Amino acid sequence: MSTRSVFSRFYGGEVSADIVGRPKLWYSISGLLLIISIAGLLVQGLNFGVEFRGGSVFTIPASSASIEEVRSAVAGGGVHGETKVQKAGGDWRVTTESLTSGQVTQVKQNVSKELDVSANSITTQVVGPTWGGEISKKAWQALAVFMVLIIAYLSVAFEWRMAVAAVVALVHDLVITAGIYAWSGFEVTPATLLGFLTILGYSLYDAVVVFDMIKEVTKPLGPTSKITYSEAANQALSSTLVRSLNTSLVAILPVAAILFIGTTLFGAGTLKDLSLSLFVGMIVGTYSSICVATPLLVQLKEREPKFKQLRENIARRESSTKRQAKAAKVAETVVDDEGDAGDTDTAPKAGTAATPAGVTVRKVVQQGPRQQPKRGSRQQRRGK
Repeated sequence: MSTRSVFSRFYGGEVSADIVGRPKLWYSISGLLLIISIAGLLVQGLNFGVEFRGGSVFTIPASSASIEEVRSAVAGGGVHGETKVQKAGGDWRVTTESLTSGQVTQVKQNVSKELDVSANSITTQVVGPTWGGEISKKAWQALAVFMVLIIAYLSVAFEWRMAVAAVVALVHDLVITAGIYAWSGFEVTPATLLGFLTILGYSLYDAVVVFDMIKEVTKPLGPTSKITYSEAANQALSSTLVRSLNTSLVAILPVAAILFIGTTLFGAGTLKDLSLSLFVGMIVGTYSSICVATPLLVQLKEREPKFKQLRENIARRESSTKRQAKAAKVAETVVDDEGDAGDTDTAPKAGTAATPAGVTVRKVVQQGPRQQPKRGSRQQRRGK
């Protein structure tokens, strides 16, 4: 069977994948991704933008200048620390350390002279470290409130086990996305935090869709059901798998266009921070809602006495069916042996003439009244 045929059958819902039955595989993949991400956070670290660590930002409308010319002009104004130069549309965005008003004026005058632009067209923005600290504090508060509301909602709408599985998946998405940010070296800005909160909502939406279907499918399960909770959950997941993949694909395509095309061809550097977090978060969120949250939920549910008893009942019925099938097979073997023995008894005995080849022997059964011998002794019959 060709790969295209298998893909079309899978996409059409004709083939279901055993996702719930392979938790070790998914946990191993997630563990590897988490190790790589945590290593990136510890070794590389996050590259916080000026909004968090403080500094001065210059926006210079000199599209014809090169990046080296812009860096040299800013350094000639008295800036000796680290300088980051980024293309922002038709302008240059230069980030420096925190400068005084006098230093800012000196930099603007030197840039105006070196790059032949008006000093009034150069915009500046000075951000203190206190403002960045407030932004970080508000971001952590928003994340904590978001998690509490999510746990409360899922516990009321579904149950606490689903809430635990969803929160584990969300933390999984956050750590992996942050680790990829650390390895990529992209600058963490307020737009990045906005992207993080967005992917949390997106990942949660995908998990809620799957959980709702699982709840609907597993609701009729009882002691006499023929499938376990794991099998029912896998059926529910298979029925929503194509929908989840389609939704993710439709959402990822425009974000990928912004990340790979907008930032490279059109120089939309201010959007790459947001687009990277969305791109990575959507992919990881789709994976976690299907391969992390659902298997974890199934493992938690299988520990309930109700579903443990259901699994034991199914195993008992299967073992009984196997015993019956084995007994029937043994009985059939005995019957076959007796038939073979009967065929052996009907074989010609020693001393009996063998039937010539090509001669058909037919057994003739007499029909009608038989000729019975006359009654009386032999002497009586002779005397007559």
